[in-house]
Amino acid sequence: MPLLSQPPADRHSLWEDALGLVVGTCMMALAVMFLTSSALITGQIAGLSLIVSYAADWSFGAVFFVLNLPFYILAVRQMGWRFTLRTFAAVGLLSLQTEFLPTVLRLEPIHPLVSAVLFGLLAGLGLIVLFRHGATLGGVGIVALWLQDTRGIPAGNVQLGFDLCVFVLALAIFDWLTVAVSLTGAVILNLMVTINHRRDRYVARS
Repeated sequence: MPLLSQPPADRHSLWEDALGLVVGTCMMALAVMFLTSSALITGQIAGLSLIVSYAADWSFGAVFFVLNLPFYILAVRQMGWRFTLRTFAAVGLLSLQTEFLPTVLRLEPIHPLVSAVLFGLLAGLGLIVLFRHGATLGGVGIVALWLQDTRGIPAGNVQLGFDLCVFVLALAIFDWLTVAVSLTGAVILNLMVTINHRRDRYVARS
């Protein structure tokens, strides 16, 4: 007879979750390098923060922090402390990796469309890994997982809907070609999440 303290067979161990966060954020950090190598933009709260910071001449970091606060409150109330702490850990790891990776890896200039496609593929895989280990990178990802778990709405569809709004706003600052190419990466990312991360297979809440 198994001990009551033994974790269910379908739950990841602490070691597996830690490894998942490292692998997922590494993939995201590399994806960001492809994005920035061609001066492209992204969606989610990061993209919205970039637009607001450009338009209002405010600090990107300050805008990103303030816009994320309501999402973390939602995470604690609806998803639990375990999910929220994992998300904080993932955000911290990604911040460190995006600072460190360019010091040891340099990308030669490549075609912007190739950059967008590689960003979408790597970022999509990275988010799937994080989602399956009960974490995200904050912002809209929290809402997307909550709606998938509680309403059955695919997380990728929620993220793509928000991204479309962000890219429409981006047209006020960036040229249409940059926005269109960047949107290609966002579509690939969110399609990967929609196809590969389903409510009947994975639940984010702990």
